Amino acid sequence: MVLKNGLLFLHLQPQSVIATMAGLSVVIITFNEEKNIARCLDSVKDIADEIIVVDSSSTDTTVATARLFNAKVIDHPFIGYGEQKNFATAQASHDWILSLDADEELTPTLRQSIQQALRTPQHDVYQMPRLTNYCGQWIKHCGWYPDKQTRLYNRTKGKWQEQKVHEYWKANDENTKKGLLKGDLLHYSFASISEHVKKTEKYSELAAQAAVEKGKTASLLKIIVSPKWHFFSEYILKLGFLDGYYGLVICRMSEFAAFIKYSKIRQYSKQANSGSDDPKSCSKCG
Repeated sequence: MVLKNGLLFLHLQPQSVIATMAGLSVVIITFNEEKNIARCLDSVKDIADEIIVVDSSSTDTTVATARLFNAKVIDHPFIGYGEQKNFATAQASHDWILSLDADEELTPTLRQSIQQALRTPQHDVYQMPRLTNYCGQWIKHCGWYPDKQTRLYNRTKGKWQEQKVHEYWKANDENTKKGLLKGDLLHYSFASISEHVKKTEKYSELAAQAAVEKGKTASLLKIIVSPKWHFFSEYILKLGFLDGYYGLVICRMSEFAAFIKYSKIRQYSKQANSGSDDPKSCSKCG
């Protein structure tokens, strides 16, 4: 408003167009995650319109901690990682979903990138690079980074698919292109080598069972060569040696994981062909 020649003139400035941000529901499935859940929730509380935690009857402080962040907590029996995430997604009030694991955390750059994507969505689903912490060290090689993960998506465009080892998000339209967000998703994976060994045993078992169910087997050559290739590929070609001591540990563990997986595949496939269903039996499995 300006006074000129005794008259008041009202100057209207053109308004900048402010895009409305789509509502965002953050969904997390949990079981006994008291060591991780607060860190995860603290990283999303400023960008989430709602937080939904689907918990499988935790016996620690996971639920109480989630409620401190005003999360809506739903107790639901575990039905597999993929189906559990689909159930959690279905409880959301908004179509845009940020699906996280409790041991993950958003960096400030990633938070800003998510907000920008929701203001002017160019895609129906987005991936983000994941940076993993192993025994207190961030691993940037070994094939562990950027480890792109699908975490932000419009739930009307696809759903989680169940697998024995790793679930994955699949778009309804196979031609759907995924956007890539800036900033890292921090992943606090293993606090000790012992944890890694235990998970390697679990995943090798699941992977072997899945392979045999598909009719696969493993030759002696595969058992000998594949583990060595895993180590060479990850330690040399993917520069695992630049991650120092833990880079060596990770690559050796990868070699070991390949060895026991293919060994189990060979054992279980021979048992299946001989009519035995006892995975602990080693008769006729050589």
